Amino acid sequence: MINNLRFLAFTSIALLLLIFTSCRSARFLDEDQTLVAHVDLQGIKPELKEAASLYISNDIKPNSRVNLFVYNLFNTKNGQYKKRNIRNVGEPPHLLDSSLVDLSANQVKRFLFTKGYFDAQVQPEITVKNQRATVTFNTVQGEPYARSNIKYSFADTTVARLYEQKVKPLSAVKPGAQYDAADLIKERENLYLAMRNNGYFDYIRQYMRVGVDSSSKNHQLNLDIQVENPNDSTRHQLYKIDQVFVTIKNFGTLKKEIQKSYDSIAHIHFTDETNNFRLKPLTRYLYIKSGNPYNLAKENISYDRLYEMNGFRSVKIHYQKTDSNTLDAYYEMVPRPLMGNQIEGEFTFSSGMSGFNIGNTFSHRNIFGGAELLEVKLRYGILFDPRLSGGLSNKIFNNDFQIGVNLIVPRLMAPFNVNNSGQYGLPKTTFSSSLQIFNQDATYSNRYFINTLNYSWHESENKFHSFTPIVLEYRQGRLNENFAQSLIEQGYLLYVRSNNREYFGFGSQYAFTYNAKKLTKKENFNYFKGSVDLSGNILALLSQAIKFDKNDDGEKKVFGVPYLQYAKTELDYRLYRNLGGNRQFVFRINPGIAIPYGNNSSLMIFEKSFYGGGMNGMRAWQARTLGPGSYNRESVQEDLRLNLRNLDQLGEIKIEGNAEYRFRILNSFLGAKMNGATFVDFGNVWRLKENELNPGGEFKFDKFLNQIAIGTGFGLRFDSDYFIIRLDAGLKVKDPQFTGSDQWVLQHFFNAKEFKDQYYQTHKPDRYNFIQYNFGIGLPF
Repeated sequence: MINNLRFLAFTSIALLLLIFTSCRSARFLDEDQTLVAHVDLQGIKPELKEAASLYISNDIKPNSRVNLFVYNLFNTKNGQYKKRNIRNVGEPPHLLDSSLVDLSANQVKRFLFTKGYFDAQVQPEITVKNQRATVTFNTVQGEPYARSNIKYSFADTTVARLYEQKVKPLSAVKPGAQYDAADLIKERENLYLAMRNNGYFDYIRQYMRVGVDSSSKNHQLNLDIQVENPNDSTRHQLYKIDQVFVTIKNFGTLKKEIQKSYDSIAHIHFTDETNNFRLKPLTRYLYIKSGNPYNLAKENISYDRLYEMNGFRSVKIHYQKTDSNTLDAYYEMVPRPLMGNQIEGEFTFSSGMSGFNIGNTFSHRNIFGGAELLEVKLRYGILFDPRLSGGLSNKIFNNDFQIGVNLIVPRLMAPFNVNNSGQYGLPKTTFSSSLQIFNQDATYSNRYFINTLNYSWHESENKFHSFTPIVLEYRQGRLNENFAQSLIEQGYLLYVRSNNREYFGFGSQYAFTYNAKKLTKKENFNYFKGSVDLSGNILALLSQAIKFDKNDDGEKKVFGVPYLQYAKTELDYRLYRNLGGNRQFVFRINPGIAIPYGNNSSLMIFEKSFYGGGMNGMRAWQARTLGPGSYNRESVQEDLRLNLRNLDQLGEIKIEGNAEYRFRILNSFLGAKMNGATFVDFGNVWRLKENELNPGGEFKFDKFLNQIAIGTGFGLRFDSDYFIIRLDAGLKVKDPQFTGSDQWVLQHFFNAKEFKDQYYQTHKPDRYNFIQYNFGIGLPF
């Protein structure tokens, strides 16, 4: 078996080498064709080289090895290309075209000109060997030109004042700096936005012109910036908004009575052809208002907020001039279907078990006439274990039923005045209620009922707050009587007392997120999210004034049930670095701690604990199969291991980190872009205190580093622009359940059968897997 694995590994490596050495082969080309194998830019400063390469035609850049290999795989037959090619798979060979080479050389020269290198020369050089071409662009940049004098000419003095106030303080166009055409383009755009945001409805970018005089010596040039008036006027006209018209369109059958009204204070004429909407909830996000100057920024914010309300499929804002200096504003909105229903389903595979989840979501997008969203969600999941005896009904390992209701109101509803402006994002109030009923075969059952009131709002473009002042929850957990007795007999009394119980919770939560809007962008930035979850403190203070009843364990009770008291916090910091093109590096660190205290200072309950593993964390481990600490399930008797699965590997402390390199594999694969990722994950969970259920699971400063698990792997991401389908394969490298050098389990990868057999003998019915496959929607972080 070992020899077979070694042979398989050797042949796999040999095959990959063969693929990557032959995938740019010219053997499928005609005799008069030449494949572009290499392109280089010589003589350009390193800081400009990547930008300059963008001006080289893509058709004469070397193919991606994988792209061309996939294309050749599907489009060749008998040593030549097929007449009818499959165009959306891979990438056709990039053939040498001298006209494109000359065009690219001219484009690179023009780019250098925009950066101040007016005397730059670019000379292409082509060498061909075995129908494979190397194209070298030999460049002489010369000395860059710098701005010496800048002259400003404004035909309208009010425009000059606006430029001095809004544009010039942030301008990059300054004397002495190297000439860069991008600075002038940005200057023109900044003036355009300043004018349009201050009432100048007719202003266009072409009114600003720049003259460049490079005739002076010593590579100095003079700029003449002119802002002209319209041809038919001696000044730029400032416009104010007069009347505002809001129309809700109905493209279905029109009702006999159409709702019309007029707000004499806001000067808004409201027409609702659907008779489903109220004006007042909408006016909060109609930022173009009567009496105010025209403002392009407020128009764009109106678009953003109205679409974010999720009640309209189309929004259009346009204007009509009523006289020389006033505009009427028209909002025209087409609502989405009033109600919708979505059914989702998935198959699940876990540790030799299989099952399915099915869910249904009913939505009403305008329940009270102000684009309020009502959601009713139903979900049922079941998992079968083929190792259980009996018929199909006896092989059910667990089942889970959930029902939830959410009401999302597009404003902050509070008993006091709050800012509902929504300048940076739509503020929301969410009322939520859900019930979960979970049963695990002959082990555990759980009833979990939770109600919350949440406020969410944007402080700025990149700062987001979520505050849940009310979290009311009731939980009833019951261990199977025989199973609980077995645990007690084996010394796990604390675990039984912590999970075989019911509780009442009353607390609050808060979360702050920074830079969430940048997560889909390819740029350099930091991301941060911090959350705090507190429960039981108000009830503890109240118990000082009111005598609460106590149970046999001395816990105070509310409504006959002990109340929960704990503090939990979790941090998520990420560093994103763009490496050019479609390459990106991401580093993430994700620590957390949960501390039970006061009324219940034993173990943290199941729902509030941390776990290791899963598709978005330690991807080489299944969820809830890592840790805590160096805990090894060999210490649990065989008759309990199956029943305790997913229940015994939890913790109150979490430290997790990830490093991931993302890159493009195929530009086109069945209509989507195929991206790849290589990653390293590290981390674990720990218990705060020593616990008889998890020997070695407690956190100790002198031991925790040795208990860090390490996994690595490779992933594929299929990006269709609307969503991303992700498949990751995680490989265990270091497993802290073992000791000493045996933690480095990768050494056993090539004698996996022997290692797995030994593990199974000591951990029945658990089996050891070196590779864990994860399928998901969206990126892991």
